[in-house]
Amino acid sequence: MFHFLLLWILGVIYFGFHAIVFNVLPYLPVTIVLWCSLVYGASIMQDRDLNEYNPSRSSTSKHLSCSHRLCELGSNCKSPKQPCPYTVDYYTENTSSSGMLVEDTLHLASGGGNASDPFVQAPVVIGCGMKQSGGYLDGVAPDGLIGLGFGEISVPSILAKAGLVRNSFSMCFTEDDSGRIFFGDLGPSTQQSTSFLPLDGTYKTYIVGVEACCIGNSCIKQTSFRALIDSGTSFTFLPDEAYEKIAKEFDRHVNATRSSYEGSPWKYCYKSSSQELPKVPSVILMFPLNNSFVVDNPVLTVYDNQEIIGFCLAIQPTDGDIGIIGQNFMTGYRMVFDRENLKLAWSPSNCQDLSDGKIMPLNSPPHDTPSNPLPTNEQQSTPGGHAVAPAVAGRAPSKPSAASSQLIRCSFSLLRLVPQLLLLLNIIPSLT
Repeated sequence: MFHFLLLWILGVIYFGFHAIVFNVLPYLPVTIVLWCSLVYGASIMQDRDLNEYNPSRSSTSKHLSCSHRLCELGSNCKSPKQPCPYTVDYYTENTSSSGMLVEDTLHLASGGGNASDPFVQAPVVIGCGMKQSGGYLDGVAPDGLIGLGFGEISVPSILAKAGLVRNSFSMCFTEDDSGRIFFGDLGPSTQQSTSFLPLDGTYKTYIVGVEACCIGNSCIKQTSFRALIDSGTSFTFLPDEAYEKIAKEFDRHVNATRSSYEGSPWKYCYKSSSQELPKVPSVILMFPLNNSFVVDNPVLTVYDNQEIIGFCLAIQPTDGDIGIIGQNFMTGYRMVFDRENLKLAWSPSNCQDLSDGKIMPLNSPPHDTPSNPLPTNEQQSTPGGHAVAPAVAGRAPSKPSAASSQLIRCSFSLLRLVPQLLLLLNIIPSLT
């Protein structure tokens, strides 16, 4: 499950009494819940007030009970009225989180940016961590993560089920590691797109098929692969075979001397002899129907005492046949996760002007929508159906109403706190 520890700014989206901002944790698949937790010993964040969410300070919070259909570990409870526990082990070695599930309310503002626009309340499920391990104790994702997957209790699924927005959302990342998320955004008509692919026969997460990769004007043969589109991963990982071909072709096009930097997780690094980087060859991902994704900046700049000393191709190899397209490849784009049409779409964006999207004024939920659209036992008792537990993502079954073409905005900040990069913090101050 995705986790989330709440930090508040800007008054764009409210949770009880504060506004939400979220960070990303590397190596996590896109799944479903929000997380609130107290992270201790994160010395790199001691100069910031994280203002962690505390359910006891929210007048609208309540525990999800063990009898709830969404409580995966309910059978382990002594009483059906007890708070529902959760426990999750992540891909990152020895990294885990456990705690209790809580319901609370988001107060959401229209994407129009007009102060007179109404706020709409929407219930969400939060996993409040009581015990963390691994990367969390090192300061990774100090203000948490938000769940955006196909799961039935992910934030976009709940908003769409309530009839507040279309079943889609977009994310936009800027060069300064900030950006926005818009719930209900279908994107502009000029965007390019590609279909999501099922995993084991179902749409569990956001996977696409890359047909080929091009470096400059050279498109490399046999570089097709599947990739998870994951905003929870700071950098990009490619299957071994594709990685070797792409990295070697990139190296062939770079007019710079190879180098290495202590602690760097990247193999292809180069020296820079001036305060400006040499011309870096373009990296292009080709998708079906001749759709192309030109990576805005495929390299990470290396600094020493505020001076540029080099750069690295910010791609790593990974085992298996599924890669991960992370934040660094998404920078400079408005990434639309269209769950209605099961496609990923993208268009260049500065994350400020999103007026070309399909946006309508924010209204209250339809009259036939229950006041608490969070999945309940009765709502989920469909013939032959079963609840989607917090650790499992599945395609949201709901259909939005005709009046749900709205868009909800949340501004957020991103910190690239990858454990592998902690050794580089002295020479890459921009990452701290």
